[in-house]
Amino acid sequence: MADFDLIVIGGGPGGYVAAIRAAQLGLNVACAEKRDALGGTCLNVGCIPSKALLHASELYEEAAHGDYAKFGIELGEVRLDLKRMLFEKDKAVKELTGGIDFLFRKNKVTWLKGEARFLDPHSVEVAGETHRASNILIATGSEVAFPPGLAPDGEVVVTSTEALAFDRVPGHLVVVGGGYIGLEMGSVWRRLGAKVTVVEYMPTIVPAMDAEIAAEFAKILMKQGLVLKTGTRVTAIARNGDMADVTVEPAAGGPAATIAADRVLLSVGRRPNTDGLGLDKAGLATNARGQIEVDRQFRTEVPHIRAVGDVIPGPMLAHKAMDEGHAAAEWIAGRSGHVNPDVIPAVVYTMPEAASVGLTESEARAAGHEVRVGKFPFLANSRAKTNRDTAGFVKIVADAASDRVLGVHILGRLAGTMIAQAAQAMEFGASSEDIALTCHAHPTHAEAMKEAALAVRGPAVHI
Repeated sequence: MADFDLIVIGGGPGGYVAAIRAAQLGLNVACAEKRDALGGTCLNVGCIPSKALLHASELYEEAAHGDYAKFGIELGEVRLDLKRMLFEKDKAVKELTGGIDFLFRKNKVTWLKGEARFLDPHSVEVAGETHRASNILIATGSEVAFPPGLAPDGEVVVTSTEALAFDRVPGHLVVVGGGYIGLEMGSVWRRLGAKVTVVEYMPTIVPAMDAEIAAEFAKILMKQGLVLKTGTRVTAIARNGDMADVTVEPAAGGPAATIAADRVLLSVGRRPNTDGLGLDKAGLATNARGQIEVDRQFRTEVPHIRAVGDVIPGPMLAHKAMDEGHAAAEWIAGRSGHVNPDVIPAVVYTMPEAASVGLTESEARAAGHEVRVGKFPFLANSRAKTNRDTAGFVKIVADAASDRVLGVHILGRLAGTMIAQAAQAMEFGASSEDIALTCHAHPTHAEAMKEAALAVRGPAVHI
């Protein structure tokens, strides 16, 4: 006899959502989580605390640099209380992780506290106790990946976890990796007063981003004070007392140089977290990238074992994991779950934000589409103009024949919020005309989406 209808391994975004949803559908559910708090990397040391610091550092920069003066708001001396800022960040994390704990109790989800490992296809061991289930869902997320030969020491050379809790503002922070995490954390400490140098191996920051967005994004970040060294690789990091010497050289080859840093943040990516799971005992193996392969119902090669989130192929994004966890729970409960892997939005929460969903222009052309592109700058948007925050633009990529929207890319203050409209439109197979003929409230930043849609097949009105 099984102890549970479902055991979820991992209490992060994919796991806790799956556990709650399955319990709502009448299943007897347990969730194994080794952290002291639920929510996984995202809630404890990722998405949530980083956004708290991004928001706080934006407020500090605006106040400290006189940005309010043009609106007639005069401030006196502005001081940074880093300890208080970090306290508020930790408070938000505690509130949200406590909220998940409450939802577990409300929905009668049993929290198995400890690290889980398979004993056989239907059994796992947690904290020395064996638990059996009719279904098992793997949602163990991912962990930081390190460049070959480079590793953190937790003091000077750190991961994003330590970078969320520096006890002082570094004099010079070197960020290894120009992706989402590196740019966000680099932005936080740059606003608070650090010199920040970002070293990226690829020719551009955020290489998967649409090329036009990435180019403008880089210009804005450099104007803000970030030093971007693209097409550059880190070959060595040597501790030098309380500092580190970072050796870099052109990715294509060339003379090396050394950068002295107070802190070095390693943020080159993440890898699936499957070590110690005992997958072989369950009859499972990983692919060449360390991922667990699944079908569209998230079933592994052992059908009653499913997997979601960062341990399976696809972008490593919390909202992807949450949707997959929800869908997997539906399938396990005998219903039909749905996740469209082609419509997963992604956001870089810098200021301005950069957001995208679907294909970039180059990806669309490479896939054989003849495309039409519409763009509209926030410089010509009335609400952005009144707010004196006009950086960036909206870009819509549509199929030339059918007018179906293939991708939307936004650089702007509210890009992360605006991308939801694009994702919903694409989920319903919208054309650019559908967006263009939809009435948008005035004055709002969202009108830039309408204007970009108009520009796909004709001129936008306000430019």
